Amino acid sequence: MPIPLGLGLPQMKQYELGRDVADVARAAEAVGYESLWVFERVLFPEPATQGLYGVPGLAWPDQYRSVADPLVTLTLAAAATDRARLGTSVLVAPLHVPFQLARSLASLDAASGGRVIAGLGTGWSLDEYAAAAVAPFEKRGAVLDELLDVCAAVWGPDPVSYKGDLTTISPSEVGPKPARPIPVFLPANGPRATRRLVDRADGWMPVAMGASQLAEQWRRVRDVAAERGRERPVGVCARANARYSAEPVAGRDRQPFHGSVAQIVEDLVAHAATGVPEFMLDLQSTTRDATELIDVATEVYEAARAAGV
Repeated sequence: MPIPLGLGLPQMKQYELGRDVADVARAAEAVGYESLWVFERVLFPEPATQGLYGVPGLAWPDQYRSVADPLVTLTLAAAATDRARLGTSVLVAPLHVPFQLARSLASLDAASGGRVIAGLGTGWSLDEYAAAAVAPFEKRGAVLDELLDVCAAVWGPDPVSYKGDLTTISPSEVGPKPARPIPVFLPANGPRATRRLVDRADGWMPVAMGASQLAEQWRRVRDVAAERGRERPVGVCARANARYSAEPVAGRDRQPFHGSVAQIVEDLVAHAATGVPEFMLDLQSTTRDATELIDVATEVYEAARAAGV
């Protein structure tokens, strides 16, 4: 049975936000993509306090110079589609006031007929934290925990009541409510994050950076779930950050999902063999405009299905 495939929406500087998001969303849904996704970057520091992903000396890619707001982008996609699920991969939780983010996600879910997937993380950029965070970087895990608490309260029955370090909600009616329980997906980049995922989330959002690595990470998540007595299965949607090239990329050092359509699909087949049940492909960084993004996304989808994915 084919696995669900999702597509990253156009948020980068080469795209026309008001036109291209809707066009890509409609085309992706028509082709067969089952979900549409956004990510979050709020600024491009020059010079950066730290390297990309916190790795010293690793340069930030130019495509991060202008990234559209994820919830605005997802709202545009919601208005242009009928069926595709609408996911965040991921929102950086400490860059948002918990109560306000919980209400925004609930409103989007209500407006879209119950299609939102809330992928939440803690981020890594000290510069983004300095500009926008609601608490210091050192408290990022605690902020994520409180956001999960606030979402559960706000999305639950009235009267809503909560008391935390950042949020106090006196008994109140808070609406609109989500159309259905919003699935929460989390990364799991270490033992503490994996325990949080198993104990509190509906699913896991890894980055697909190699089939063997993904298989080992997936095994560890399942092991922790068994150790902690989780009865319901852990959902998974792996993110593949693709860099499309019209010509095949040669060499043994080619990174996963870098290259031609055939190479991207070859990598998708290998990663799908790990048993991870769903993937989203972000193809937007190297396509020149929405027309090319639609063409490449269509070709990838059709080739993946022909390859049995």
